[in-house]
Amino acid sequence: MKPVRYTYDTEFVDDGHSIELISIGIVCIDDGREYYAVNRNLNTKRVREHPWLSENVLPHLPTRYNDQHDLITIDYEDPIVKYKPVIAAEVHEFLCMEDGRDPADRSQRELWAYFASYDHVALAQLWGPMSALPGGIPMFTRDIKDWAIRLGDPELPKQTGQAHNALDDARHNVVVMHWLKEHGYRLIMRAK
Repeated sequence: MKPVRYTYDTEFVDDGHSIELISIGIVCIDDGREYYAVNRNLNTKRVREHPWLSENVLPHLPTRYNDQHDLITIDYEDPIVKYKPVIAAEVHEFLCMEDGRDPADRSQRELWAYFASYDHVALAQLWGPMSALPGGIPMFTRDIKDWAIRLGDPELPKQTGQAHNALDDARHNVVVMHWLKEHGYRLIMRAK
């Protein structure tokens, strides 16, 4: 039986010493289910003070502004804004309990992400250190960019959603994966 395939994206603050989750978006490639959450425990000051994050990620998050239209903070009343332990429980449920597979068997699931290394760390740290990763959650994430490079690093389809919105990025990963599968098939057929 083939493993159930998931693609995901995270937005995060990293400083060379730590990775703090901002948001996570996951799509089940095989059945279309989706999950999205923003970390309520996030230190929004770190995001606001980071030029790239404040310009590229912050606009896609539910936020609150004051009367002068200055950003104050994340909108904690938005239902997608959740405490990190809640996100961890929901991600585990989404990945391991809703796909009809053995919830403890890591081999029954594949995780995919674009430039996956930091995404996997941000995902795994939902539960603390790597040794606390729950059963059923794969120990590694397959890399879409690596797959593309192995196929000659072709120009990939352009994203139609909002780049740096974790759920839109995960949705785009599905498009890219389907495209790479077809591209790889065409390369094989040409070689015959």
